[in-house]
Amino acid sequence: SQNGKPFWLVGLGDQLARSYRRPGVHGVDDLPAAMRDINDDAPAILLAHEPYIFSRVPDRIALTLSGHTHGGQINIPFIGSALMRARLDGKPYIYGAYSEGERQLVVSGGLGTSLAPVRILRPPEVVTIDLAA
Repeated sequence: SQNGKPFWLVGLGDQLARSYRRPGVHGVDDLPAAMRDINDDAPAILLAHEPYIFSRVPDRIALTLSGHTHGGQINIPFIGSALMRARLDGKPYIYGAYSEGERQLVVSGGLGTSLAPVRILRPPEVVTIDLAA
């Protein structure tokens, strides 16, 4: 609860697990199953490793928190992260805050790296979010 008011916390694991054929890792991207126990109108927050799912998140979820993209990791002035944008099929969910209707998404730049141990124009970060009723 936050200030004595309850809220739901829903989690999804690595949504790409099936595409990498990781043995024993299935169903971690099943949003309907993750939301199955929500049975009242308290606000719901989704923790989703990758932001790709945001366009499919129902209005019942008020806030989605994601990472995975490392904020683009390698950002080129005036271009941004062309590689990450291509991996997201043109969706803009690389870094920062986004809104679609009443739904909100925050994509953290995170702390790590992927493939190469380098970050250009995206320093590591830890995001703090204040919840208010």
